[in-house]
Amino acid sequence: MLHHPPRWAHQSLVRVFAEARRRGSDGLVVSGHHNINRIAALRQPLAFLLRQPSGRTPAKFRTPFPTVEVVPRIWPSEARVLRALEGHVRGVPRCLADFGEWSLHEYIDGQPLAEAVPDGPIGSERIMALAEIFACMAGVPEGELPPLPADWPRPADSRGFLEWLARFAKERVYKVNQPRFGALFDAIGVPRDAIDRFMGSVPAMTPRPFVLLHTDVHRANVVVVRTPHGERLSLIDWELALFGDPLHDLATHLVRMDYDKTEQELMVRMWTDAMRRAGHEGVSAGMETDLPVYLDFEYAQSVFPDVMRAALLLPHRPGERDLALAAGRIRRALQRAREPLGLIEEVGEEQVVVHALREWDAADEGRRLLRVGHRGG
Repeated sequence: MLHHPPRWAHQSLVRVFAEARRRGSDGLVVSGHHNINRIAALRQPLAFLLRQPSGRTPAKFRTPFPTVEVVPRIWPSEARVLRALEGHVRGVPRCLADFGEWSLHEYIDGQPLAEAVPDGPIGSERIMALAEIFACMAGVPEGELPPLPADWPRPADSRGFLEWLARFAKERVYKVNQPRFGALFDAIGVPRDAIDRFMGSVPAMTPRPFVLLHTDVHRANVVVVRTPHGERLSLIDWELALFGDPLHDLATHLVRMDYDKTEQELMVRMWTDAMRRAGHEGVSAGMETDLPVYLDFEYAQSVFPDVMRAALLLPHRPGERDLALAAGRIRRALQRAREPLGLIEEVGEEQVVVHALREWDAADEGRRLLRVGHRGG
């Protein structure tokens, strides 16, 4: 009979064989905003060490990569968040091994909702399923989650939570990236006091219980899993989870799913009903006034990452079509943020944004060449 080695030896062996499998040439490589994932079946001896069937268990070898910081991440270990979800939220991928700088996860075998329904309505049954997932997340006890940062707002301090998010957007997104992107922000009309301007218009907010938030529930992070009894929706990519005002999670979901007006209203009703059935009535207190605030904040703070991503996605020596596509993304972000930021001027014409992008790209290329020159010298 085969026996597993002592714990210390077991962990060392898992890492050795997992690293070799991660660097293999087979499998599927999928890149997201924050990670590179290699999807490959577990094989012996790694499958034996992890107590998984060999050759039949697809796994995700998940490696974070350096990126421009545009959203808060308060818990460095996604694995600890996933462990807290066990027994509370169905269909969440398990972390099979966590090595710090990268991790090995169970792979949810299904079709991303972004592929099944790239845009347009997703249907009332799927909306109901998502609402139930939000309600399950609200039931995860705070004591089972990783420790919160020292400066985290007090429980139920909804205004303090929004102020924390606003400080992050101002200090860690705008100011940190201002040396590289400041001229582009100025050229396309993003006010330098955008976040202060928004927060100055926020009315008093209703205190609500804090719960676990995913913060990134969009179509690419929802997996449609076929079962003998129909389909099940699974929610993946929990690295940006927070603990805070549940209306923030609902608002980011409504915006990033790009629902039409009918399905947006349906989600709000089903979310509220699911929370009430689960015994979380307090999370919808003050929703009529505060949900619009979080929706506006999502549009306001998204200007920075949307502009930076559009610029960073430009290829080397971009052509007119590349610039026009990037300008379209930026103009859409500006249009959505126009009212929340109280912008008086109309969003610039496409040629104005294209010119700003061309100027930024030329200057950024010069900075890259300069840095390379310094390293080479």
